[in-house]
Amino acid sequence: MLKAVNRVLLGLLGLGLFALGGGVLLGGLDLQRHWGFDLPGWWPFRGPNDVVLGTEGRTRWREEDWWWPVVIAVLAVLLALLLWWLLAQLRRHRLGQVLIESEDDATARLNGRALEDAIEEEAQFLDGISRAHVRLTGRCTAPVARVRLLLKPHAEPVRTLERLSRETLAHARDSAGLDRLPSEVQLREVRHRARRIA
Repeated sequence: MLKAVNRVLLGLLGLGLFALGGGVLLGGLDLQRHWGFDLPGWWPFRGPNDVVLGTEGRTRWREEDWWWPVVIAVLAVLLALLLWWLLAQLRRHRLGQVLIESEDDATARLNGRALEDAIEEEAQFLDGISRAHVRLTGRCTAPVARVRLLLKPHAEPVRTLERLSRETLAHARDSAGLDRLPSEVQLREVRHRARRIA
């Protein structure tokens, strides 16, 4: 859904910018005179000395009581839509269910949160991991695991990552009956104060 909205919005924005840029080029380079064609009567920008929005166009509605409330309302709605779109890009969609297909073509639904909890609990038993946080994203037929690990001071990141991949994520993939479970892992170390030696 988000990808489709992005494509439509970017397509409309690109089309609008292309039309605006083309219109400004037509007038600014005086192409209608050089190439011998006429512009429609409503076209605002007809030559190099014209402006896109003249004084009459800018001041026509100023004295009307409804003008400023409408302008402010339209700008507020536009700002709200842009903020929603930005937040939608930043927030990764959490997967609610994982579809599992069995050998006899039956389909089962596994709660995404339950699978996340299982991965977290098993990961926290690995040596060197203080805390684990897992979020499943992607499609219900092709989930992606995003794992954040908080490592203890003595942890070896390479060894911890290998065990997480070979044991924890492999168990989750096999138990859910998935062909593959791509994962992205972020590692952070627990901050601790230096101890004083008397």
